[in-house]
Amino acid sequence: MGQTYERIEGRIRTFIDEQPVFFTATAPLSGDGHVNLSPKGRKGTLAVVDELTLAYLDFGGSSAETVAHVRENGRITLMWCAFTGPPKVLRVHGRGDAVFRDDPRWAEFIPYFKDADGPSARAIVVVHAELISDACGFAVPFMDYREERTQHAEHFGRKTDEEFAAYCEKKPLIGVSRDGLPALPLPLPARTD
Repeated sequence: MGQTYERIEGRIRTFIDEQPVFFTATAPLSGDGHVNLSPKGRKGTLAVVDELTLAYLDFGGSSAETVAHVRENGRITLMWCAFTGPPKVLRVHGRGDAVFRDDPRWAEFIPYFKDADGPSARAIVVVHAELISDACGFAVPFMDYREERTQHAEHFGRKTDEEFAAYCEKKPLIGVSRDGLPALPLPLPARTD
């Protein structure tokens, strides 16, 4: 039987910290808009800021649907699944905010990601928890984690900020989402830190 929690603390926080992957889900307000579900990984890209706040780095390499939806309506759900150990699915439903590279808050949040930061960090998504709940996870299979994939960090690590900004300008679904919502500001702002 699932439970709800007041805060991200104790075993809930430990569970989040131990998972190598999580998922984000967002949707536009429009009834015919596209729901977006994205896997997130790369060690060090998610931080528990406090008992009701999480933040993760939004990287280049994909579209900007999550950012567009958060900008429009703020609704976001993060989900983790236990692929090892006791079964569990944990969800944090909340309100998200996209912090862009030229936002004064960037300097406040980017230190949480010092080991994962790089030129392809284009936003920080901050999530303020409204509902924290778990479910049994009995149907989630056991899966073995081997190691991090390094291609993303290596590919973008070879780019300067200027080269990354040019990459974003050319890529579709970065400045505007699939449903026509504003996504990332283009040209990509320079970093404030």
